[in-house]
Amino acid sequence: MLQNFINRAIPTPELIRQLGPFILGYVLVVTLLVSYLKKQHQVRTAYTRKIFHFLIFSTASIFQLKYGLPAVVLFGSIVGLFVLFAILKGDNYPFYEVMARESDRPYRSLFILIPLFTTALGGVLSNIFFMKFAYIGYLVGGWGDAVGEPVGSRWGKHRYQVPSLLGVKATRSLEGSAAVAIVSTLVAYFGFYMAGYPSAECIKTAAICGLGGAGVEAISNHGLDNLTMQFTAAGLAYWLLA
Repeated sequence: MLQNFINRAIPTPELIRQLGPFILGYVLVVTLLVSYLKKQHQVRTAYTRKIFHFLIFSTASIFQLKYGLPAVVLFGSIVGLFVLFAILKGDNYPFYEVMARESDRPYRSLFILIPLFTTALGGVLSNIFFMKFAYIGYLVGGWGDAVGEPVGSRWGKHRYQVPSLLGVKATRSLEGSAAVAIVSTLVAYFGFYMAGYPSAECIKTAAICGLGGAGVEAISNHGLDNLTMQFTAAGLAYWLLA
């Protein structure tokens, strides 16, 4: 199974030549945009981090549907290089500050690396086990999770503690979790509808995927929800529609 995934995932030289320059330019523009928001307008990390998260996951979904898994692997590899470079630059580098939460001190870099790794692992596992529906995992993880932290940061009044790593205290809010559920359901519906499923089936499956993704996000360790949300949403879609 793993060998089959590797054979399907490796980008061809032709694909790299065709898409590589565009992806490189696109990721550069996205990083400059979020860095500009952070440096020039002092937009909070809760927002800049999730704007980046939203744009990357959404683009991965488009690449998966239009070009297939190898394009997503190429895209993810280039994004990963940008993120790793920012970590090497560290404090006060604009793109690093886009992603590094103050609340994660003294492990700010680690809590960039962990989501990077879990995002990649979630994509790999979703494509190994639920290939046809991996893009639903990207959408739910990208859109649903992207709204949770900003909504919780702005309107979260009813907070609850979640498991974390390395002793870094982490909380979420009922308001943020509700936003995750609503947006995850809506974006899953859009994903199923665009794939040609009947409207009634889209509504039912999207609601289950959205609520399942939100539920697992609510109990996931701080830093691991990029994996758990992707895998759960893609798995539920596979279970219901495959």
